[in-house]
Amino acid sequence: MAKVVVLDRDGVVNRDSDEFIKSAAEWTPLPGSIEAIADLSRAGYLITLATNQSGIARGLFDSAALDSIHEKFRKLVESEGGCVDGIFYCPHGPDDKCHCRKPATGLLEQIEAEFDCNLRDCWFIGDSLRDLQAARSHGCKPVLVRTGKGLETESSLEILPEYKELADAAVYDDLRHAANDLLAESVPGE
Repeated sequence: MAKVVVLDRDGVVNRDSDEFIKSAAEWTPLPGSIEAIADLSRAGYLITLATNQSGIARGLFDSAALDSIHEKFRKLVESEGGCVDGIFYCPHGPDDKCHCRKPATGLLEQIEAEFDCNLRDCWFIGDSLRDLQAARSHGCKPVLVRTGKGLETESSLEILPEYKELADAAVYDDLRHAANDLLAESVPGE
């Protein structure tokens, strides 16, 4: 059975922006993220991205610009000896009521269909409540990083009772630290 890691993009892999990441030139990886992804890939994990990209629905960029961003991302991971196996995104806006926009689980269902796998108990690493909610709803292990919106999300988990069910999410400073733990977890005989 395939080992799969699901990653949110903005704030986990790359710097986030309230103005949206609209071009490959604006897309900047967070320190250590590309190397962490390559390490996971080389260890046999399928690397998948599940990302909301409402900037398309808002008219801020088009699918060609998004493809360019993702091509830059893939090439950086490949330059470190890894592979990004699948990129799944929701192009809809928050009011579109689609099934793919996180916290809905449509992107996770697409990953399962594409790779003929079950994501139950796989790590879903994100920085927002939507990521954690999608992970929990689909049976994934919700993992929070403090980069991007992660510190704000961590505070919400601690003080808002409606998110109490997510308070047991694993929390790491960044993707590098999360990947190190996942790699240590998967070492045979330990």
